Formats: sequence, C-alpha cells, structure tokens
Amino acid sequence: MKIGYDAKRAFYNNTGLGNYSRWLIKSLAYFHPENSYFLYTPKAKANQRLNFLGDHGNIQTVTPQSKFFTSWWRSKGIVKDLQRDSIELYHGLSHELPWGINRSGIKSIVTIHDLIFMRYPKQFGWFNYRVYLAKVKHACKVADKIIAISQKTKDDLIELLNIDADKIEVVYQGCDVAFKELKNDKQKLAVKAKYNLPDKFLLNVGTIEERKNLLLVVQALKNTPADVPLVVVGKPKKYAEKVNDYIAANNLTNRVIFLKDIPFDELPVIYQLAPIFIYPSRYEGFGIPVLEALNSGTPVIAATGSCLEEAGGPDSRYANPDDADDLAQQINLLLADDNLRQTMAAKGREYAENFNDDKLALQLQQVYTNTLNYA
Repeated sequence: MKIGYDAKRAFYNNTGLGNYSRWLIKSLAYFHPENSYFLYTPKAKANQRLNFLGDHGNIQTVTPQSKFFTSWWRSKGIVKDLQRDSIELYHGLSHELPWGINRSGIKSIVTIHDLIFMRYPKQFGWFNYRVYLAKVKHACKVADKIIAISQKTKDDLIELLNIDADKIEVVYQGCDVAFKELKNDKQKLAVKAKYNLPDKFLLNVGTIEERKNLLLVVQALKNTPADVPLVVVGKPKKYAEKVNDYIAANNLTNRVIFLKDIPFDELPVIYQLAPIFIYPSRYEGFGIPVLEALNSGTPVIAATGSCLEEAGGPDSRYANPDDADDLAQQINLLLADDNLRQTMAAKGREYAENFNDDKLALQLQQVYTNTLNYA
C-alpha cells in the first residue's frame, strides 16, 4: 500500500500535533514495513526527533518543486503530486485535507484531534475560529473515513458537526517509548540537581493556557502540605499572568516552580521524580501528558468532564475542574498513602499497555485497509 501523509507538523512542531504525526509515522513504518510511506511537507526542516526516518527504507520525504506558494501547494497543489506518486491513500494528520482530493481517485482519511475551538471559541478569536471551522468541515465532508483520537472527540463530531457515526473510527494515540524506560539514580540525581528540584513535588505538564486550568492546582495548594511544592513544565501564554497574580496575592511564590524549554530527554526523568501528576484540563482531545505519566509510573489526578478518564483509566483519580477543595482532598489522600500511590503506579502502567504502539498501529492499518476496500 502506498500511503501519503500531510507531514508538515511532523517536521515543524515539537509538541502536540507534531508528536502525534511522528508517533504515527514511526509506529506504522516499524510494525507494517510492507507499506510505502510518503511524507509531504512544504520544507524538510531539520528535526532531531525525526532521526528515525533514516532507519526505514520504506519512508520517503516529498517537498514541492517550488519554494514559493507552499501554502497553496499544501492545500490544493499537492493533489497532482499525490497522483504522480501513485498514492493510494492520503492521511491528513491534523484536521485538514487538500481541496480536490475527493475528485482525484485517491482515498483519504483525516484525523480530528479535538473540537476545542468550537467548545471555547473566545479563546481563538473570530478569524481563527472561522478558518478552523472551514478546514474541519471540508475535511470531514470529503474524507472517506475520519479518525477521532478519543471517544469524546467522536461524540463531539457527532454533536457539533452532525457527522455520521459510522464514518468515524476511534483510534487512540500512544506516547514516546522514552516514558516507559525506567531512569537510573544517576540520571535522576543529575536532572534533580540541574533544576534544583525538591525531594517531593506535585507535577503539571502542558501549555499554560486557560483551558488547561493550572489556576485550580495553585488554588488547591492552600490546603495541601506546605513542604510539597508544585512544579510546572510548559510554555506560558497570556493566562499565565492570571496564575502569577494569584500566586503573588496569596503568598504562594515559594510553592510554585516554573520550568520551560525542557529538553525532551529530561522530561521522562522529571515525571519519574514526581510522586503525583496533576492534569485538571477542562477539555482535551485525548490528554497525552496523562499517558506519559502512567507510562512513567506516576500516579495521576486528572479532571472529570472531558476525555481524561479514557486516557487515565479506572485507577487514576479525578477531580471536579471547578472545585479546588476536591482537588486538594485528592492530593492529600495520595500524599498520605504510599501504598495507594504504589498501587496506582502499577495499575497505571498496566492500563497504559492498551496504548502500546503495536496495538494501535494494527488498528490504523485495519482502518487503512478497510477504507481502500470498502469506502
């Protein structure tokens, strides 16, 4: 099977959609070498996290012949290149499909990660909202099959865009195998010393934006042990000002440690140093940081009301995203009970095996095969 991908995010983005794109391409290339994989990108930008491409003879990178009008090429002109390369199936990995794909004779699939922009339109602005809506509507209309990365995303597609449920397949995503590798004491001590981390801390990982709800964790600190600070790893956006104002007003400056631009190879170490991972996001497509924590053996407290129960499983803990007291009670319960944390860590690792690469790659391959044969 000759499969083409919209691989721009794989080359350009080091988080989120980029992680998904790299994970999917790498997993399929490894577990299903019988296929040929063509990565279409406006520019083959250097990215150390794509070093695996050289390990697979069944992956080929394709860029436009012209350096100009690359946006047009990605949204429409690419179709001629797909036909030239005899692509049988094209997979848009991030909400988009090129115009004309449905008239090309090439089957197409689009992955929809979430409909955050529809749930929280004010956080995106009028213009971005209209652009995102147009792209998602077009992709869902012309695709032969839609992949949703969680049942929650599938439900949203049905509710908000009136998509036929039979057109949507739920295929979860995995996380980098680096989070499954247990780090040794030397590695842990080096990272701990580099960032001056305490012996015990609460961990939150993710962009510091309103939807991620970091303020709730900071509010909960007032009712948790003073000797257990919060370590936040993530890029700050405007919402971070609101969080910092609250920290200053409530004398919590010494209780919160902000880290950003952490090298990827150090992030699994920080997860494994933390006794508890907290992720109170109000809305996610899936919640990869939760899966990263489970694979790291770190007990998780997440939020109810989105898809995080799908990512965290039955043995993680969940708090109301609007109730700081509820979150504080959950934190205190785990801090006080070593046996509970150990049990959660073990069961969390077991649950995370549902998202192993071989299983998910097989599901993706089956969707591809069925789309070619039956769509």
